[in-house]
Amino acid sequence: MYRAIAANKRNTVVIIAVFIVLIGVLGLVADYLYGGGFGIFAGTLIGAAAYTLFQYFAAGSQALAMAGAHPIQKSDNPRLYRIVENLAITEGLPMPKVYLVDDPAPNAFATGRDPEHASVAATTGLLEIMTDRELAGVMAHELGHVKNYDIRVSTVVFGLTVAVGLIADILARMAFFGGNRNNNGGNPIVLVFGLVAMLVAPLVAAMIQAAVSRQREYLADATGALTTRDPEGLASALQKLGDYARPLRRQNSTMAHLWMNDPMKPGVMDRMFQTHPPIPERVKRLLENSTRF
Repeated sequence: MYRAIAANKRNTVVIIAVFIVLIGVLGLVADYLYGGGFGIFAGTLIGAAAYTLFQYFAAGSQALAMAGAHPIQKSDNPRLYRIVENLAITEGLPMPKVYLVDDPAPNAFATGRDPEHASVAATTGLLEIMTDRELAGVMAHELGHVKNYDIRVSTVVFGLTVAVGLIADILARMAFFGGNRNNNGGNPIVLVFGLVAMLVAPLVAAMIQAAVSRQREYLADATGALTTRDPEGLASALQKLGDYARPLRRQNSTMAHLWMNDPMKPGVMDRMFQTHPPIPERVKRLLENSTRF
């Protein structure tokens, strides 16, 4: 378990480094084709860093707003609040803010930049179908994201993914409507680069984002099982999430990786860039390692 945590942290550093290299390459090629020097290269790195810093502080509140979540106190929903409170005490974590999402689709997510600024949210659909044991497993999974600092990593990766998409879009527009450093807007090399920048870079970024999310879902499952000492309870909850799965009313692909189960309507592209490992595989891992928890 602890080796997996260490490996996950190393992989995250590598993945973020790949993002930075990808952004830098886009800037260098743009400098060569359009400007000369290193002006665009420096600008892309500074812009990406600034946007990621902004997302670091704002992404949590943005995610809650996009989900339509509203804060609750213990008196509003004693069952959910007390389960989260007990789990936070067990893990030695600060009490996160608790939110409820009015949606019949069973799901939950955690967000924030660190345990001191964390929030957890559950849908009304989740509360309806889960027993207390299963609900504890789900919320332990979400607090696992908080404990493992997955919420911070997801925020940074989200910011870098959007930055790559913005930069690629700008370069594609420059390719089609602008000109290169010799003002040869019709140069086929420039047009080819625009297409590559517009299509390949965002796809690579999306693949990296999905890889980060899948790794961390497995780790949060393991952390949640360790917290409750009840892997069967979490496995049962995951099975129900699979059986009762349905798209959320308010779908947003940019925060799909935050939810415990994929909240999007399944399609070809969704299957290619799934941010969540298959539920049967997650259940299998929990049950196979139940004695270790």
